[in-house]
Amino acid sequence: MKKPLVGAVLALLLTGAAAAPAMASAPRDAAPQAQAPAVRSAQGATSAATPAAVDFAGTVALSNCSGSLVRMPASQPGDPALVLSNGHCLETGFPAAGEVVLNQRSSRSFSLLNGSGAKVATLRADRIAYGTMTDTDVALYRLTKTYAQIQSQYGIGALTLDAARPAQGTPITVVSGYWKRTYNCSVDGFVYRLKEGDWTWKDSVRYTSACDTIGGTSGSPVIDRTTGKVVAVNNTGNEDGRSCTVNNPCEVDENGTVTVRQGINYAQQTYTIVPCVGPGNVIDLHRAGCTLPKP
Repeated sequence: MKKPLVGAVLALLLTGAAAAPAMASAPRDAAPQAQAPAVRSAQGATSAATPAAVDFAGTVALSNCSGSLVRMPASQPGDPALVLSNGHCLETGFPAAGEVVLNQRSSRSFSLLNGSGAKVATLRADRIAYGTMTDTDVALYRLTKTYAQIQSQYGIGALTLDAARPAQGTPITVVSGYWKRTYNCSVDGFVYRLKEGDWTWKDSVRYTSACDTIGGTSGSPVIDRTTGKVVAVNNTGNEDGRSCTVNNPCEVDENGTVTVRQGINYAQQTYTIVPCVGPGNVIDLHRAGCTLPKP
């Protein structure tokens, strides 16, 4: 997994690097390189005919990871807003294999960014609406403010989750609110099973090599540059060339064949979240089409 901030900060202290950190601890977030961040926009949907302008608007920084203010296609302005990140970024620690966190109290805070990456507000959660590292690596926080309140007070709109599965070759941008840095690449393909330590994820997105994400980028939205919609959430990469260990995920195909791709990074698709969110942004794991793991 993209290790959270703690490991990245330590690496910075040891190396004197000037950049910031990535993920929490198990799922990988490597130490960053001292590189100036590219500026992109993370706004909502745009015309499919025009490439989306991708910047930092709507992204958030957590204490140890990245994330984004998100809405479902049917979310309403008066709904409580949601923040998307990784399950391994939860303040309660990594969920065990098979564990699902549902509707648990939280008071976590998030730094909301504008298009240039400047902090414009501190948002606060009242619930972990959903979190797991089983089949996927995702966390959804419910905020104390609605989309309308955030738009009115700070001029920032939420990013929309795409209800459709991305295609191989889709041009994407990974936007890290923690590092205020972006990565441009394409969807290289999909992994039947991605195994890392005790956790196994299904149908993961594999990036082309240009998305060389680092620690602290865990939880970053992966944005389709054609539509401007979120298609995945960044979560891990193979750092050392080891097989199926923490921070060194391996690919397992339908026949059980294991492939290791050192230096290649991955994300978890988010279209599967959409059917599981009902009116009022309530997580309902029994809705038609919802395949997210249940408690």
